[in-house]
Amino acid sequence: MSGRILLLTTLAIAALKAPNALAAGGNYAISGGTPAEQAQVRAALNASSFNWSLLPQQIQVTIEPGVGDYATPGQVYLDPALLDMGQYSWGIVQHEFGHQVDFLLLNDSQRAQLAQSLGGSGWWPDGSGTHSSFTCERFASTISWAYWPSPSNSLRPQSPSDEAGAMSPAAFRALLAQVLDEPSLAATPAVAPPNEKVYAPPVATKARPNAKSTFAVTRSAGF
Repeated sequence: MSGRILLLTTLAIAALKAPNALAAGGNYAISGGTPAEQAQVRAALNASSFNWSLLPQQIQVTIEPGVGDYATPGQVYLDPALLDMGQYSWGIVQHEFGHQVDFLLLNDSQRAQLAQSLGGSGWWPDGSGTHSSFTCERFASTISWAYWPSPSNSLRPQSPSDEAGAMSPAAFRALLAQVLDEPSLAATPAVAPPNEKVYAPPVATKARPNAKSTFAVTRSAGF
């Protein structure tokens, strides 16, 4: 076997053994869903300027009908009905991966520091209150908006009271870069916040306790 053929064979074997996704989207594996639905997950993570490769482990993404959209440490669950909505789903996919940043990179002292700027009644869901009243949800939504400030982001805030509205994207990126001691996180994304107003469809809220977060979407009949 020539050296060139041996090299190509080695590269092919390495590609087969590689995780589902690396580089811009970080390290994750996807199970379930159609190829088109899996592509929406990859597109969502690649659209964000957040460096998902900072997460210290592979994230398992499970696409399954009826499970809702939520996260547990190292796991993200997505309903195919959400992903079938195309680009509208990207902000919520990023939100669930934002929970992984919380679960896997933050400690309680860092959460307390972030909570001073993000607000909320408490960091973790406790079975009461609304989705946006918990700081962990505000953190995850703000990661989505701060690192993908696009008019297509369904989590774009319309007021300071919205989940992602407590801080400007630049201020949040600077704070998170400081908290995680990762200066690259403060960089300005390629997509600048637009001037026009856009409105997201209604979002149904549901809190789950025990470090488990959910983000369910109510879709109008005409959407």
